[in-house]
Amino acid sequence: MINSISQFHRLLSVHDPLHPLVSVVHVEDIRPVNNVVWEGFFLNFYTISLKRNVQAKGKYGQSYYDFDKGVMSFTAPRQLQSHVIPVEIDNQQKELGTGYVLLLHPDFLLQNPLAHKILTFGYFNYSINEALHLSEREEQDILDLFRKIEQECEHIDRITQDIILAQIDLMLNYCNRFYERQFITRKPVNSNLLSRLDQLLNNYFDEKKAMKNGLPVVKDLAEQLKVSQRYLSDMARTLTGQNTQQLIHDKLIEKAKERLMTTNLSVSEIAFELGFEHSQSFNKLFKNKTNVTPLEFRSTFN
Repeated sequence: MINSISQFHRLLSVHDPLHPLVSVVHVEDIRPVNNVVWEGFFLNFYTISLKRNVQAKGKYGQSYYDFDKGVMSFTAPRQLQSHVIPVEIDNQQKELGTGYVLLLHPDFLLQNPLAHKILTFGYFNYSINEALHLSEREEQDILDLFRKIEQECEHIDRITQDIILAQIDLMLNYCNRFYERQFITRKPVNSNLLSRLDQLLNNYFDEKKAMKNGLPVVKDLAEQLKVSQRYLSDMARTLTGQNTQQLIHDKLIEKAKERLMTTNLSVSEIAFELGFEHSQSFNKLFKNKTNVTPLEFRSTFN
């Protein structure tokens, strides 16, 4: 665990931070020390990065995005990370590119509404291949905020925290908007992802895997689709108005209706076949989704 921002600065071979709980690092200044820590490490603080001219662009899934200006990525405290030390070319680490990295310790957010609000931004749990790609105009908005935060870190007084937090709050709101834009501009790719999710659910129920394994789990579905849970749910919500769990419930009701209409299975048997341990839970979900009980639904077809 890398607990302090100062410790992380030393590992990156950059100057000591001017503030112990928040700092802005220039990507082009980073020279990671040769240390086994990079094979797998945890940070005890948030990071927000904006990079460009990164040589190893393939790791960001570049071909799926509409813009090729700035690339942003986000990490939350205590997330397992790894880093490959880039090869030096003419004494310059070209792979790292240029840009900024904001390091933000949770203690800096104490007693501020942002301490809770930051937990609602799903992109802190996205994978690196789900990074945010910015248009030129979007990049300039974010660069201005990085520079303002960096400047404010040089003036540590009783107003510093309020000003920095206001800039970070604005940055996160911008990023939330830009991710929604990215979900839409990548609609063909994301629609394909939703189709694959739908097919996974169809196969799960039609092959009666639920009888053995129970109800579908978002984590397992995301792993099969090779995306993070939060990205899958946020993308689904943007395109359909529902998160992944709600889509699972919709599929459950769809399959339940099929069985109620086309078989003579009892409600308990259908509940078990769909992965429910108790038929009462199935009845409750069905009633919540359709406003009628399973038996009442079946009676309309008899």
